[in-house]
Amino acid sequence: MATDPAVVQHDSRSAAVVGAGPAGLYALAALLKGDAFDSVDVFEAAPAPYGLVRYGVAPDHPKTRNISRVLARGFEHAHVRFLGNVTVGRDVAVDDLRAAYDAVVVATGMLGDRRLGVPGEDLDGSLGASELVAWYTGHPEAPAIELPDELRAAAVIGAGNVALDVARILTKDPATLRRTSMPRHVVDALTASTLTDVHIVARRGPAQAKFTSPELHEIGNLDDIDLVVDPADTVLDADDQQAVADDRRSRVITDLVHEWSEREPRGAPRRIRLHFWSRPVRFTGPGHVRGIDLEPTRDDGTGRASSSLPVEMVVRAIGYHGQAIPGVPFDGATGTVPAHDGRVLDDDGSVIPGLYVTGWLRRGPTGVIATNRGDANEVAASVLADLETLPAHAPERRPVDDLLAERDVRVVSWDDWLRLEAHEKAEGEAVGADPIVVHDLKTVLEVIERRDG
Repeated sequence: MATDPAVVQHDSRSAAVVGAGPAGLYALAALLKGDAFDSVDVFEAAPAPYGLVRYGVAPDHPKTRNISRVLARGFEHAHVRFLGNVTVGRDVAVDDLRAAYDAVVVATGMLGDRRLGVPGEDLDGSLGASELVAWYTGHPEAPAIELPDELRAAAVIGAGNVALDVARILTKDPATLRRTSMPRHVVDALTASTLTDVHIVARRGPAQAKFTSPELHEIGNLDDIDLVVDPADTVLDADDQQAVADDRRSRVITDLVHEWSEREPRGAPRRIRLHFWSRPVRFTGPGHVRGIDLEPTRDDGTGRASSSLPVEMVVRAIGYHGQAIPGVPFDGATGTVPAHDGRVLDDDGSVIPGLYVTGWLRRGPTGVIATNRGDANEVAASVLADLETLPAHAPERRPVDDLLAERDVRVVSWDDWLRLEAHEKAEGEAVGADPIVVHDLKTVLEVIERRDG
């Protein structure tokens, strides 16, 4: 009996990694060390690799973005493929991957924002940090963002590095951003912006803030920006004093914020104002954000009262939240995939053979980029330990390539990406800038389809 040409003989070991960000590419590196797979395919929804290194790290932090050189090493292996512009759960199902590969490692990270759950949160001018970050880093699926007309003030809710990134990008001299990888239309929008004040609102005090000291020092050294801190916010209670005594980072941050509270304003054209011990209880409108109501989160004996800030934009930077992938169990409360040692657990707590998870989608949005390496090593160890006991596949497997071709998915290969990367580098060199990110899929595909390179 003749074999269906759409079905191929395939009895070698193969793995799929879903997500080409740090979590996925560290997992790829760990799987390759085991030398157990004849082929590994890496699927990525974007037409470019590196995930949050490309589409999350601020464009004015090129040294951090350079970690992509390390992440790219896995694609030097002849049996590793990059399949970009493929969204698992839409273009191809998880069950399709499980049928085609011995092991599937999901490493898509967290793409959504946590919500505050306060009245007015859905007004125009209210958005999550991931939306703004995707816009200014040039993600092809970033929402079209127009800064409000006559924008004067914005509030950023959160006490982590993402909040600092957003505040810095919104207030930094746009002329310096023209030397970065930021898409030109974003630089133009920031150049035209009339914004003068950004309020960073934190529920707790400096001792509990999640800022890291390099990023905090960075905004303290920005030209043409005054930092404003209420000295009362730097007063330490007993818990603060213990935190500062126990943790050097907390001590450094507390000392730095205290120093800022004693600075005399220079009359700079833009200001970053830090409001500690405050939480938003309402965004006010109507129709569009016009203000934010705050209430104190501690009684410091000063009779501090609730207050309102006139703002035209609010950015939530209180953490990312995972999004469910069809075919993969999901805990909506934590935004993570239930797992044990990286092995995905079904609703009844049993292990789903051959399905694994790593990165933020496994542990939540914690740690730095390098944290993903240890996580990936643990998950890869589980994969390799399970490999000989995984259910045997039928000797004939339907190649995922055929499914994608039938569904008319334009897969972006590693060679395609290298062509796009060279184009972005040339565009940047022409204007004395870092490689300029191509932000729309139509242009990406036009670039990679040019035969003259």
